[in-house]
Amino acid sequence: MSKCLDNQPIESFWGTLKAEFYYLHSFDNVTGLINGIEQYIHFYHHKRYVKKYDGLTPIEYRNQVIV
Repeated sequence: MSKCLDNQPIESFWGTLKAEFYYLHSFDNVTGLINGIEQYIHFYHHKRYVKKYDGLTPIEYRNQVIV
């Protein structure tokens, strides 16, 4: 049986995506929405600096931890 806290990381991501992307744009069609989400996910992982990661992007932080 899963608990609500099991989904906390993905729920946090969806909240961030909606606040930083979805609510700030309008879309003419589903294709535009899908393309925008794909671009935001790339931005989120590769260009969005995170304070709790000492100012690194998630990809930079992951690569640093792996090494």
